[in-house]
Amino acid sequence: MLGDNAKVRLHLSKLLQSEIEQIYGNEGDAEAASQLCEIELKCCRRDFFENTSGTQPEVGQAVIVEADGGYDYGIVYSTGLIAAKKYHLKGLDKKERKLPALLRIADEQDKADFQIVVEREPSIRDLCVSRIKAHKLQMKLVEIDLRLDQQKVTIFYTATHRVDFRALVRDLASEFKARIQMVQITTREEARRANSFGACGCILCCSSWMQKIHSNPFADRHDHSEQSSGDNHAHNVIGQCNRPKCCLGYSKPEKGRRKSRPEKYPPLGSKVATPQGTAIIESIDPARKMISLRYSEDDTRKQLDLAEFNALFVKKNV
Repeated sequence: MLGDNAKVRLHLSKLLQSEIEQIYGNEGDAEAASQLCEIELKCCRRDFFENTSGTQPEVGQAVIVEADGGYDYGIVYSTGLIAAKKYHLKGLDKKERKLPALLRIADEQDKADFQIVVEREPSIRDLCVSRIKAHKLQMKLVEIDLRLDQQKVTIFYTATHRVDFRALVRDLASEFKARIQMVQITTREEARRANSFGACGCILCCSSWMQKIHSNPFADRHDHSEQSSGDNHAHNVIGQCNRPKCCLGYSKPEKGRRKSRPEKYPPLGSKVATPQGTAIIESIDPARKMISLRYSEDDTRKQLDLAEFNALFVKKNV
């Protein structure tokens, strides 16, 4: 259900769940927290539900949840204190709303019904694509979601401008005998659901471990264009979503770079006068801030850090 790459997020959530339980145990409002569960549904959707099943589900367990007049299939993503903390951080505790219910733990029949829904979705997608072409709508279908009770079909799409899809909805509703919901998503969400690989050769961060997609990782970085052009890697800034890469938001903070002056290294191959004789700068390691010297008389080598080099030696242009 979650896809091979999205299972990484679930694995991380399991590790976090066990760590929190070991550290905090049953501290805090455990009774209220135990009734709150974060459930991941199909199409990378996640929401909070109130546990009314009478049993405490485990992370990764399949459950049946209440969904807009029907029911749906989901996977438990977090429970207890972690779910309560996420609920608080998102500000949902300040809103007066009734949470949908977690009805029960999914049994074998529910899992069989879910497989039937998954097998039916490709044919529904093909029909939706053909209907979009027939109505000549300027939109791209990204994903479709058939609810477990098969009473609602959600269509996720991208478009560069407003699309009048009323005729399309009527057409699809008469075809599937179900409610049709059209949901427009961003190109970032589209890339996340693709579960593909990035230019680095690794799984996209947004498809694997990231909990939240950055709207703009450069929002607080006014010098990102200078940094990119200076390293001559400006083409690596844009991801598959045609937006700045989310991983750039985890680079070194710009405050530290602005305050610290760039280190000045002597020219490679230049000669320096030392008490042991003339030496040649053979190599420089900027990461370790180490300078390697080679003495021309006996071909011996010596390594010094940058601070020691600047304190002891005087460079001479030869």
